[in-house]
Amino acid sequence: MTATARDLLLGITRALAAEPQVNAFVPLVESGGAAPEALARLALEQQWVIPADRRSFQHLAQRADPASAAFFTTLAAGEELAARHLTAFARACGVTAERARTYVPLAGCQAYPAYVSWLALNASPVDVVPALTANFSAWGGYCARIAAGLRTHYGFTDESCAFFDFFAAPAPELDRQATTAVQAGLDTGTLTTDSAHTYGSLLQAYEGMFWASLGLPA
Repeated sequence: MTATARDLLLGITRALAAEPQVNAFVPLVESGGAAPEALARLALEQQWVIPADRRSFQHLAQRADPASAAFFTTLAAGEELAARHLTAFARACGVTAERARTYVPLAGCQAYPAYVSWLALNASPVDVVPALTANFSAWGGYCARIAAGLRTHYGFTDESCAFFDFFAAPAPELDRQATTAVQAGLDTGTLTTDSAHTYGSLLQAYEGMFWASLGLPA
């Protein structure tokens, strides 16, 4: 029974895999070519993204059927943990509390969480599950590469890399919940594959916009 759901998730993830040239920022960190200010900007932008996504996932959980709700509840809990790890990364980048308080985020970086909020308000939650699964596959790969670059070229500690390690690590329980949610949607006829693909495609586009915008002057 679950093979159909897994096939759908794998198919969307493969179809929406980002082209290497879409993200020029991560290779810079990976090779040690990113300026310290660019790393600080990444931390500052994520301080806006993480709490916004957490609230969006909580809202999706409230609107969802039980199977999808479990997936979104796990995501929301993960964002809470990520927020704590982000504090250490920001500190290692030299971000002070005052700078964080006064920082004006870049519109291109915040388009992603704004769209996640749109999904939380407007999309059928079960259609969002495969879209996010595809996007998280790309995001996790980026995080693994950033963590490696931070350790190798910038001397960051395990504590200051924990934010990226968290998202790069395998999440078998979340994968199981995504499969269960998608299968429930297929069994009940509530999942719309075209919508899931469209949502995932837009998420990937906004993800690319996030990384591209980090290269702009703050």
